[in-house]
Amino acid sequence: MDIISWNVNGIRACAKKGFLEFLEQKQPDTLCIQETKAHIDQVEDHLKNPSGYQSFWSLSEVSGYSGVATFSKEKPSKISYGIGIYKFDREGRFVITDYGDFILFNIYFPNGSKDEIRHQFKQEFLKQLYYHLSRLILKGRQIVVVGDYNVAYLDIDVFDPEALSQASGFLPEERKWFQSFLELGFVDVYRHFYPNQKNNYTWWSYRENARKNNRGWRIDHICVTKGLVSRLKKSEILKNEMGSDHCPILLSF
Repeated sequence: MDIISWNVNGIRACAKKGFLEFLEQKQPDTLCIQETKAHIDQVEDHLKNPSGYQSFWSLSEVSGYSGVATFSKEKPSKISYGIGIYKFDREGRFVITDYGDFILFNIYFPNGSKDEIRHQFKQEFLKQLYYHLSRLILKGRQIVVVGDYNVAYLDIDVFDPEALSQASGFLPEERKWFQSFLELGFVDVYRHFYPNQKNNYTWWSYRENARKNNRGWRIDHICVTKGLVSRLKKSEILKNEMGSDHCPILLSF
């Protein structure tokens, strides 16, 4: 089973840069995309439901903002679109699909860089998500959390850890949250396979030739609960896919 996660930075823009061709070539069992930036009635039918897939869309109440979608070959037993907290759910940040032996969370985490209000919004989001996931773990559920976390937590996850130490996404409190998230019972799949790999990133700013110079961040992650670790086969950062300022990431069970 292959799961791919990708912040497409606008599904309609990404469609013009090979999104459907990428999907046809890779044929993952499940594709999770973030930052669709579109309401469903703005998306053409061939993007809503590509051949062989069912799609589930979570939409922001603000047009052209946020949004996630999950494309699945297998029909999940249950689908939900939030964690029951309106101020987070209204922004279209969750598609949660239950496949029986695990629950897949496709999440677009908030970006806290705009101002102090959004910084605090992000910190509250992280805290409430932790509580939500901890309750599921206590019930014995296995979980896969994919998406744009908007957090890099290790020095080797950013191109210049010293210079970025006070930047949103790499702040001490955000890195601490990620460590507590792992201690809750999650494994960062990429680091499971490549614990010391440097210079592999998933996002590059459009400014200052950041991608060309590999001045990037690893802020897109796939994490799984420990009960799924024995099923892991591989993890990849598909850095040559150029349809967005993020690149896709892949997990194979």
